Amino acid sequence: MNVLVVGPHPDDQEIGMGGTIARLVEQGHDVLLLDITNGEPTPHGSPEVRAREAAKAAEILGVKRRLLDFPNRYVENTLELRHAIASVIREHQAQIVFAPYLEDAHPDHLAVTQAVIGARFAARLVKVDEAWGQSGPPIHPKWLFFYYAMHLRKVHNPTFLFDISGYEDRKIAAIEAYHSQFVLPEKNRKVLKGIAALGTYFGSRLGVAAAEPFFTQEPLGLISFDGLVMEGH
Repeated sequence: MNVLVVGPHPDDQEIGMGGTIARLVEQGHDVLLLDITNGEPTPHGSPEVRAREAAKAAEILGVKRRLLDFPNRYVENTLELRHAIASVIREHQAQIVFAPYLEDAHPDHLAVTQAVIGARFAARLVKVDEAWGQSGPPIHPKWLFFYYAMHLRKVHNPTFLFDISGYEDRKIAAIEAYHSQFVLPEKNRKVLKGIAALGTYFGSRLGVAAAEPFFTQEPLGLISFDGLVMEGH
């Protein structure tokens, strides 16, 4: 299955669902990370440094990565951005798309999520003359899921959890690849502890070692209970 994970900045995807990404790759899915901006400027980074870090994180997770290079801190839900994302959806023939959760304090996150919602619809359109529509045949991704990489002190209220037991260390390693963001700034090192703690907490809700939370606006369909994780309860 082709999966597209959209992030406003490099590191958002790893923070929100790095364990899920690693597990999906090992299950044989074709996962592409799409960065809307390069994430700069930051106190210890640069476009060149951030590009190297993003490439290293992608290597750790075993995925491909692309950058649209819209300006960081100035992202808006424009027709241009929606069409750019739709073009990648078509090119990758993405059947599942992930975007940041619908609520956030960061304007870039809010704009990107709304753009992804619009791009999902736009990717299905036929008789499109713009260049973005020529990158692949029309497709309407079956699922749009939202991951949590929020700048709000808000308690997550997911609609489903993904078991990432055994992939916790790879997730943390992918985040640590962003040395300029989570290693050099001493105050940010505690972020990694919080991320690990959240993984353990959500894992405890399933009776497993670690899990990541997700939200869906559309009901998931089941034909069997065989794949449900129900240990420990």
